Amino acid sequence: MLTVILTDMAGKRTTKHIEATVMVKDVSGKEIEPLELPQDIFGITASDKLLAQYVRVYLANQRQGTAHTKTRAEVNATTKKVYKQKGTGRARHGARSASLFVGGGVTHGPKPRSFSLKLNKKQRAKALYCSLSLKAHDSMIQVLGGLEGLDGKTKAAGNALKNLGLNTGKTLIVYAPGEGAHLRKQFSNIKTLSSSQDRLLNAYKVLRADTVVFTRSGFQDFLTFRRGKTE
Repeated sequence: MLTVILTDMAGKRTTKHIEATVMVKDVSGKEIEPLELPQDIFGITASDKLLAQYVRVYLANQRQGTAHTKTRAEVNATTKKVYKQKGTGRARHGARSASLFVGGGVTHGPKPRSFSLKLNKKQRAKALYCSLSLKAHDSMIQVLGGLEGLDGKTKAAGNALKNLGLNTGKTLIVYAPGEGAHLRKQFSNIKTLSSSQDRLLNAYKVLRADTVVFTRSGFQDFLTFRRGKTE
């Protein structure tokens, strides 16, 4: 039995006990065998504050920061005085590169900059475990076996998801290294489906999905890889 402690933004904690195992299912939805959900990954205290911080840092790091506009000093325009200083009844102006003229420079426009933010390794790892613990808390972790038996067609993949009750909502498939090409071939045309290699899995992908489905080998490789990093 896993004990999950959920902490909201106000610091209030709630405790829930969940099953410490997940049932491996084949593509027809038939249960094969139970697998243990380790307490140190799927049963840790979930922190809303850490997850919110992780999402903010992750999204900030996706920004390119390459937008660029020219100032009046950079535009290619004549520097000749537009019209004489006095007698026209209009405001005084010099070069045509002023921002209020068409083709002039942009005032306070965007310039190339870095939006990158950082979280340390322990925070990133804990955010991933928090997100997985939340999914385990809601019984939204599944392990799927037998994908290698599919014929690679989208229809067969869609039927497999339907048999597992995953034909609605967003589903994240987590696979082991070496399984990627086979999975992309059969699942790439399903709009509600996304995928990730188990060693590249992050908290943002987990939080965006309604259900996280590990392949059998992906689940084992994920546990081995994560425990190897903490030792």
